Amino acid sequence: MSITLRRAAGRRERRGYPTQHVRPGLLMVLDRLHDAPAQVLSDRGEVLAQNAMAVALTGEHQPGYNIIRSWFTAPEGRALFPAEDHEAHSRSHVGQLRAVLAARPGDVALIALVDELRAASEEFDLLWAQHVVAVRRAEHKRFVHPVVGELDLECEALLSADHGQVLVIHTARPGTDAYERLQLLRVVGLQDLTVGP
Repeated sequence: MSITLRRAAGRRERRGYPTQHVRPGLLMVLDRLHDAPAQVLSDRGEVLAQNAMAVALTGEHQPGYNIIRSWFTAPEGRALFPAEDHEAHSRSHVGQLRAVLAARPGDVALIALVDELRAASEEFDLLWAQHVVAVRRAEHKRFVHPVVGELDLECEALLSADHGQVLVIHTARPGTDAYERLQLLRVVGLQDLTVGP
């Protein structure tokens, strides 16, 4: 573990474990994002809050839904992403969990999640054994939406003060195909246009 990671781990351990209640500041920002899919996640991968655009893009997630658990244990967890991007997503998810565990080695819920995923997914277990550590940063992310098609979006991850929660925002540059598709998604919203008459 690097000195920087040890220092970060020490700071986070002293502040205690993150709450599942969304911080008011993050909720205020989320409420003001009308034209970009955004959601608040715990650092363990639980979806804590979504705006309407995020629901339109990825579906509505009930309390307790964990995107990392879904990714490794449920086929529908990967359906929104091109197959050629799956390996990178897998590595990112595993690296994120390992970074959080390095910062909070006594987090019982996180340890239980890792143990569950190691038992349930050979892919997760193999990646976990590689000891990759990663922290979410800005990146491109491609989605395959059943109505508006493929969207190549910018992904920004804004950490809360204690790093226990992250606001993830997906945007597209004006004038791009992805921007036009995102605007279409905003119009169709939660309408199910895939069902026949």
